[in-house]
Amino acid sequence: MAAILLALGVPLAVSLAAAQQQNVVVDRIDDTARFASLAQFVADRPEGSRVNSPEQRGETLKQELRVYQELYGINVGVFYRDEKVMAHAPEDWYLPRDGEVRDAFDEALQSRRSHDPEQVWPWQQDRLVVASPVIRDGDVVAVVVTDSPTGQMRSEILHGWYVIGAGEIGAMLLALGAALRLTGWVLRPVRVLDATTHDIATGRLKSRVAVAGGPPELRRLARSFNEMADNVEDVLEQQRAFVADASHQLRNPLSALLLRIELLALELPEGNEEIASVRTEGKRLAHVLDDLLDLALAEHAEADLRLTDIGELTAERVASWAPYADEKGVRLVGTCPATTAWADPVALSSALDAVIDNAIKFTPEGESVEVGVASNGQVSTIVVTDRGPGLSDEELTRVGDRFWRSAGHQNIKGSGLGLSISRALLSAGGGSLTYAHHEPHGLKVTVTVPRTTPGA
Repeated sequence: MAAILLALGVPLAVSLAAAQQQNVVVDRIDDTARFASLAQFVADRPEGSRVNSPEQRGETLKQELRVYQELYGINVGVFYRDEKVMAHAPEDWYLPRDGEVRDAFDEALQSRRSHDPEQVWPWQQDRLVVASPVIRDGDVVAVVVTDSPTGQMRSEILHGWYVIGAGEIGAMLLALGAALRLTGWVLRPVRVLDATTHDIATGRLKSRVAVAGGPPELRRLARSFNEMADNVEDVLEQQRAFVADASHQLRNPLSALLLRIELLALELPEGNEEIASVRTEGKRLAHVLDDLLDLALAEHAEADLRLTDIGELTAERVASWAPYADEKGVRLVGTCPATTAWADPVALSSALDAVIDNAIKFTPEGESVEVGVASNGQVSTIVVTDRGPGLSDEELTRVGDRFWRSAGHQNIKGSGLGLSISRALLSAGGGSLTYAHHEPHGLKVTVTVPRTTPGA
């Protein structure tokens, strides 16, 4: 639209300027023609005429020029071929030796009206010069020259340009308003789709796009997106149900198997290594099944968000794990100032239990585990640091994955699902779990929970 308005406005502005100047030139041509007829009457000397002598006619012409100059501010003069003055106004204005006036005078001597002057633009201070010949008996006896100021003409041109500019600005604003309405109508479904996609990506799988408004193509896209989200939710639900059902169904025969192993152990000599190994692996399998069931429930459960005192809750968990830390010879230190955030107390407690358990489990005897609570703008953080062996950069990218355990920690009891369960529990309430190196050695785990409700 801007290009079209520019393409139309520039020629229109040029045409307006040319039309204004042409009007002025036509007026000057009429004026010079009238003065030329008067001058022709002055130059005409009929024999024996005593009425209106040439001197009287000359005075009449001078009076006409004087009134004209005073009224319009236009310099005007009638000059003979030899450049002598027949009449002029003002009295101190004479034919110059060069310039536009001289060029127009020389051209009029050829019995031709001077060419139209070049276009005068509002930023120029040029004057308009028009000359007409005075002809008697077919010969040019004198030339009428007008030298006009262009201030008023330039003002009218500028005013016309302002009108054109205002019209184009109005048209542009109208087009912009229409474009904003149109793009808003088109993009509103896209924004809704983007927000819904973000909700699903952050775990709110129940979010759907309201199919209303926008072009037909976007409405079809919204319906297709909802169908895709339904299918994805169904697949995930089937996966969770399968894990939960499989874990539950395997627990009964596994319990029976463990019972038979215990009965078999009674029939064998005490301290049999094979039966001890089978008993250990059976218990480990039972622990893995319990963790699988917990993970399936954590991924399926809705967060019960409450305004919770994070410092108090963390202090409770530190106090609960203190006896276990003392038993391992590890110092467990908590710095838990009062601070509130939105969290599911049960889910946050479970996540803290998993993180603190891991920190104590991998910290050597005599070292310390520190738990600190802090608030930072829109979030509250719980940082758990240990002085254990830590993880490499590559291992940091994998920690928290299901069933993953560091190669250097395979001899330590665990299923590799505890941190995955914690992450699922925190994500349901808008929280997160991150890992980093703790200098000079060890691991730093940061639990983050929002201080505002995820809906806000």
